[in-house]
Amino acid sequence: MDYRTILVEVGTVSTCTINRPDKLNALNGDVLRELLDFNQGLRANRDVRALILTGAGEKAFIAGADIAFMSGLDVRGAREFAEMGHRVCDSFGALPFPVIAAVNGFALGGGTEVALSCDFIYASKKAKFGQPEVKLGVIPGFGGTQRLARRVGLGNAKEIIFLGDQIGAEQAYCMGLVNAVCEPEELLPRVRKVLESIAARGPLAVAQAKRAIDRGYDLSLDVANEIERALFAGLFATNDQKEGMAAFVAKREAKFENR
Repeated sequence: MDYRTILVEVGTVSTCTINRPDKLNALNGDVLRELLDFNQGLRANRDVRALILTGAGEKAFIAGADIAFMSGLDVRGAREFAEMGHRVCDSFGALPFPVIAAVNGFALGGGTEVALSCDFIYASKKAKFGQPEVKLGVIPGFGGTQRLARRVGLGNAKEIIFLGDQIGAEQAYCMGLVNAVCEPEELLPRVRKVLESIAARGPLAVAQAKRAIDRGYDLSLDVANEIERALFAGLFATNDQKEGMAAFVAKREAKFENR
């Protein structure tokens, strides 16, 4: 499918670029629909092992939701917009492989929320994060009140959301929002190198590790550990498990087939 608001490259390590640089890659209904469609297609593609999500241009990853678009919404429209935003964020989490947000500039409002829905966040030194919604008389609507608190802790999340101010990449790194901070020109090469390394691992194992972590995070330890045991055991019915262990014993590189 040809997209109007995103640029995509599909391969072992795929790339999705929000492509509205004249609007600082702000999110509107078209962007959200195209992201959802793209993620649904990726989920069914067994050849994809990882995804990079970034923004076009040098200024912004995603500078937030399109305020001009949102300003005309009523309560029903706002609810529908928030529900679509949640579906998009959930769709990144549902992908059976790692997703890294390569934050190259402003990640504000919905931009921070979309980044939080990815498995890792790598940031340029020029990146800025924030949840400025209270300055507009609303609150985060794409999961920010929940995902941010889980990522950086309750106190940090409340401070970021209540103030609505921007924080730099280094501060975001110190509080655990960001996994790594890079020079701008090093961001995408570093992200790709990390994902190429993960793509060489057993894809079914990576998928089940992601599932175990995400499903168990909010559960009691005994219930979460039972999920881990079940997923661990289930992998022993796969060809990849047999290949991985046979390769280790034979002291050769494993050739995983995602089955």
